[in-house]
Amino acid sequence: MNYVAERLSVVKPSASMVASQAAKSLAATGVDVIDLGLGEPDFPTPEHISKAAYDAALLGETLYTASTGTLALREAVAEKFRRENGLDYRPEEIAVANGAKQIIFNALLATLNDGDEAILPTPYFVSYPEMVKLLGGVPVTPQCPAEAGFRLTPDVLEGAITPRSKWLFLNAPGNPSGAVYSKAEMQALGEVLAKHPQVLILSDEIYEHIIFDGRDFVSFATACPDLRERSLIVNGVSKSYAMTGWRVGYAAGPATLIKAMGTVQSQSCTSVAAPMQAAAVAALTGPQECVAEFREAFQRRRDLVVAGIAQIDGLELPAPEGAFYAYIGCADLIGRRTPDGNILETDADVSDYLLAEGHVGSVPGSAYGLSPFFRISTATSDKVLREAIDRIARAVAALEPSQETA
Repeated sequence: MNYVAERLSVVKPSASMVASQAAKSLAATGVDVIDLGLGEPDFPTPEHISKAAYDAALLGETLYTASTGTLALREAVAEKFRRENGLDYRPEEIAVANGAKQIIFNALLATLNDGDEAILPTPYFVSYPEMVKLLGGVPVTPQCPAEAGFRLTPDVLEGAITPRSKWLFLNAPGNPSGAVYSKAEMQALGEVLAKHPQVLILSDEIYEHIIFDGRDFVSFATACPDLRERSLIVNGVSKSYAMTGWRVGYAAGPATLIKAMGTVQSQSCTSVAAPMQAAAVAALTGPQECVAEFREAFQRRRDLVVAGIAQIDGLELPAPEGAFYAYIGCADLIGRRTPDGNILETDADVSDYLLAEGHVGSVPGSAYGLSPFFRISTATSDKVLREAIDRIARAVAALEPSQETA
């Protein structure tokens, strides 16, 4: 008997988790696999943050909290927005959840009606369209190709908006592309959105501090203050403070939306675990040197991967402007033949081949809505990345030319 709800039939498992599990399954057979499918910092959580959680638990901070988070954490988030983004939010305009993904899920559950559309510029984070579909919405996926810097342009945005549009998602620095928007580029999008008051804006800024080459990060709310009452600014501590497993995300937005998201959370997980919230307070209010140290390491690794991929015939990688991924173009590999005689017809085939032949785990670009690419995480050591690039190079070199170029 099938007990699974029909609504789940349209939803796919997380592609990055699937890719990582495939790598783990191969490794379980004794093969030396480099898994670059999941994106999380390889640094330990800074000690003062871990100690704050430990101390909170010993002090008895182990009970339920308000569904939108402790006042201490919401005040720390408000101060962070003032200090780093020049934004003024009250605690009742801030919500805390178990990671930025749950923030987004709560927001969609609180607002989407059946048939409402969410505009998700491609390439998008793998979970965006699946969340929208699960909650009865319709993903609209305008293409943002490499030639446009993987950025949404005003004309493309205008063409994607319909009377059913409920949300526009922006993600910068972007996963998987690393694309960053300037203030002027955001304001140009804001001019389009000003003409369509039914559209809410979700700005996913989880990679805010992982930005390269001296670029300045600009929050959407900073660039477009006139759209404040329609904007939800999503962030968290996972990426900037090496806290992916702590599961603390937060958002700032209109009080009515935040209250609705709190209602959703009160009927699901109730709240984030109290010691985890204490750790997030320590992250946001404590020493910030680790943030710059992590960013420097991620930029060095970005440079290493860009230089390595540039030496591999058939692959292309524009230098990512932020985040810790490489979204590698593989159009020239499509049609090539593997040593086993199989033709690479899609980027999923390329990703599968790199795992089977090169023993490197990656995620195909089709998971992000834009092909042919594959994504690798650069959030691992320089030594591991060098070995991964060498393996990818050997695997690509082993391919036979396509019949068209033979």
